[in-house]
Amino acid sequence: MAVRIVTDSAAGLPPDIVKNLQIRVIDLHVMDAAGEQSTSGLTALELAAAYGREMERSTDDGIVAIHLSKELSSTWSAAVTASGVFPDTVKVVESGSAGMVIGAAAMSAATLARDGASLEECYEAALDTIKRGRTWVYLNSTEELRRSGRLSTTTAMLSTALLATKPIMSIVSGKLELVGKTRTQTKAFTKLVDLIASRADGEPVFVALQHNDAEESAERLLELLEKALPKGSSFMVEELTEVLAVHAGPGAIGVSVVFSKEPPESLTRTTSYPQVFKLPLAH
Repeated sequence: MAVRIVTDSAAGLPPDIVKNLQIRVIDLHVMDAAGEQSTSGLTALELAAAYGREMERSTDDGIVAIHLSKELSSTWSAAVTASGVFPDTVKVVESGSAGMVIGAAAMSAATLARDGASLEECYEAALDTIKRGRTWVYLNSTEELRRSGRLSTTTAMLSTALLATKPIMSIVSGKLELVGKTRTQTKAFTKLVDLIASRADGEPVFVALQHNDAEESAERLLELLEKALPKGSSFMVEELTEVLAVHAGPGAIGVSVVFSKEPPESLTRTTSYPQVFKLPLAH
């Protein structure tokens, strides 16, 4: 049996991809108390149990576990603890990200696993995809993120000043940082497209848009990206998974991109599914 790939619901993988590639997705916790939603990470006990079940299915070929950034959730540290139960057979990837960069890494590793690749090969494929990945988030408001404590200290201090803007955040070293603020959605989308196209440097990319009750806006952004990005790029549009929507708020759009090559350090980093698989696999 092949190496197994495990991730969490922050990846936002569509059910058909999960099924086709036999990826195990563990749901992060979403709680509702006094009319307000909050989230919590997975525990070591939960993860150890899940890894154990997947280990049986792999007949000890091993597991690659790819989870939400350790700066955004306690899940990664719990995963490291849980992996100690399975020495050398569970390899935990610190994604430093959220959304479909994690999903693309899981897809890449799972596609190789399906073809009989080794544990180390699947692990390296996941790492390679993450190195080439970048996530931006367009927000209607920073209020939900401010309340959740997911903003960097500097950005949190600026959150009041951002109330009248349409901020663009980026996940940098696992943390959400402000990379731009505009007065209108149109200007925000133009800035996002420019950022992504410049980093693509003429090479095809994989783009996943994940929205929170903003399908029309996501489709508009998709059109702009399709026009600006090189031929051979692939795209998908999905709803933002609940555990991320709680923090991003209504109208938010996450933009996850896997580039053909790793962006330089100085630049801190609806198509058919077969095309979606193509770019994350390049390394």
